[in-house]
Amino acid sequence: MIPQQHLASFKHADRDLYAREEVLNSAIIAADISRGWEEYLEIFDAFYADDVEVTNGTKSNAIFGKERMRALLYKFLVPIHVMAEIGGLSVQIRESPIHGGTAGETHSAWSVDLIGVSGRTCQISWCTLRRWAGSRVVFESHYDHKVIGGPLTIDDLRLSPSPASVGDQRPS
Repeated sequence: MIPQQHLASFKHADRDLYAREEVLNSAIIAADISRGWEEYLEIFDAFYADDVEVTNGTKSNAIFGKERMRALLYKFLVPIHVMAEIGGLSVQIRESPIHGGTAGETHSAWSVDLIGVSGRTCQISWCTLRRWAGSRVVFESHYDHKVIGGPLTIDDLRLSPSPASVGDQRPS
């Protein structure tokens, strides 16, 4: 039989784990890519361990270490920021916790809607498994990837000047 004090500390540790997960996920959702990519990198730096392992479910595609993952995030976030800031792309992020699983792990379901100025939408969804050591994520796996809608094209963004603004440009 498990003594009552151990059961209470297990429940407390479980609550702490889910609280950390909720703070991380809330920070990701609250960040605004149209303002810049830096906030996402700050979140990553604050919550992920230096020796983090990130994978899409296969060992051959695993990325080891915070610096390698940070560089990959940068390459991913900068184009989305440019499309949002200059091209008018709207990015909506949602997350739902998935309860259950193994002690020390958290699961959540994510979806990102990329909405062009044309109104066309591409929705990307996946699930995330995280393993925590203290206050840091040491392992993250993305699984169950889905895409609804086709890729957005140049016609879905506002990347060229309007004809009116081109006509108004005269040398001084």
